[in-house]
Amino acid sequence: MNKLQRVLAVIPTYNERDNIEKIIDHVLEADPRLSILVVDDGSPDGTAEIVKERAASTPRIALLQRSSKQGLGTAYVAGFKRAVADGFDAVVEIDADMSHNPKYLPRMLDRIDEGADFVIGSRYKSGVNVINWPLQRLLLSYFASVYSRIITGMPFRDLTAGYTIIRREVLESINLDLIRSNGYAFQIEIKFMAWKKGFKLVETPIVFVERAIGTSKMNKKIVVEAVWMVWKLRLGSLFGS
Repeated sequence: MNKLQRVLAVIPTYNERDNIEKIIDHVLEADPRLSILVVDDGSPDGTAEIVKERAASTPRIALLQRSSKQGLGTAYVAGFKRAVADGFDAVVEIDADMSHNPKYLPRMLDRIDEGADFVIGSRYKSGVNVINWPLQRLLLSYFASVYSRIITGMPFRDLTAGYTIIRREVLESINLDLIRSNGYAFQIEIKFMAWKKGFKLVETPIVFVERAIGTSKMNKKIVVEAVWMVWKLRLGSLFGS
């Protein structure tokens, strides 16, 4: 399979004005093949205005503005569609808050160039590599991945990981309009779809560091959605839907 030439890092944002320039700078520095699409959900704090100003002078930066807060999953789907339409070879999923350190991108890109179709930046590939999370949230995340692995049958250790690189061929094979989930559930669903299609998914270790600035978007609704999503995926697979 051909090595990557152009890769689009999709960064969903909602009220990330204090983080957005830092993540942009670090992603662009990580590899010259990377461009950035910020998908902003109508942030009232001026995030989009900062990105718009940067994009005016930097061709590798683009902004997709949405009028309201529509969720992580729909932001990524919008970004994926843009990447396919614009001819990018792969997409990166990465958070705006630097919890996904861009220093891991070169190694993750290497794994794609070595033959993987979908690279998971895994917090649990080599032990538990999470910094500054409360114990309750750490346990929730870890056992959500264990639970998802048992129900879906996928053999990966970090199914709720949101730091990934996905080849365009994977995205083209999936009906993105059928994806309705957000948060944890979206991450599980996109991996399951790729895995069931027979694509090669691999995990590479990262260290996840909780955001230093701003507030987490995690809530109870996201957790409940993930609990039900894994059963929907499993039953859909069993009955061919």
